[in-house]
Amino acid sequence: MKTLHTLLAAAVCTAAIATPLQAHRLWMLPSTTIVSGDDDWVTFDAAASNDLFFPDHQPLRAEPAVVQPDGTPGKVENMHIGQYRSNFDLHMTQKGTYKIVIRNGGVMGSFKVNGVEQRLPRGTTADKLATAIPAGATDVKLGETLSRNEVFVTSGAPTETVFKPSGEGLELVPVTHPNDLVAGEAATFKLIADGKPAANIEVTVIPGGSRYRSSVNEVTLKTDAQGQVSVTWPGAGMYWMSASASAPSTAIPNAEKRMSYTTVLEVLQP
Repeated sequence: MKTLHTLLAAAVCTAAIATPLQAHRLWMLPSTTIVSGDDDWVTFDAAASNDLFFPDHQPLRAEPAVVQPDGTPGKVENMHIGQYRSNFDLHMTQKGTYKIVIRNGGVMGSFKVNGVEQRLPRGTTADKLATAIPAGATDVKLGETLSRNEVFVTSGAPTETVFKPSGEGLELVPVTHPNDLVAGEAATFKLIADGKPAANIEVTVIPGGSRYRSSVNEVTLKTDAQGQVSVTWPGAGMYWMSASASAPSTAIPNAEKRMSYTTVLEVLQP
């Protein structure tokens, strides 16, 4: 299997031929992912931007949910939404691993009324379609979406409780704990889609700091039959990892369900 270091080197060479078009990428960036004190705080920036971890487009406006190490709900504090980024803090009052997550889902689509095309209102869910689409509408085109943007931070020793899957959408079930990543060492992650291994899907990994490089160094890997992907980190720093998958919707007949997963990972020096 090719390592990330080998693929990054290839990406640099490719960039000399053609610079890829960058889309706005969503991210939540923690100040650190590992703390060891008894009364620690972690602060976060969150945005959609052209250059990873450099806020230049718009903030993430949704307030993240928190799952504490014992599995109970927590909360972020000091939430502030600015012009280009949002900020919030997490007070770590328990030992173990926390999950900070923004989950978005719903139905997107369009229909025509008297020949005029209209789009479904933002936030429409499958159980509201009967009232969202007028009687007599034609050319109805629908699709279901479910996205997750997650970050994991640990106080003391890493724990596993927050990784219990819900069975909905694309989820990360780590083989290697995401707060135990070391430069030069391989890490393995498993992705599941609606509770089943997400086989043969693309996983994109990008190191931070692209604003200060001549290339993005975007690397695309693929999961195996068990939904697993292995990454050997070429150096320490913050990395953005994202994947997407699609499947027939179980909530909407003859519609597609599009799922995405995004996380930010910190890789430390050995």
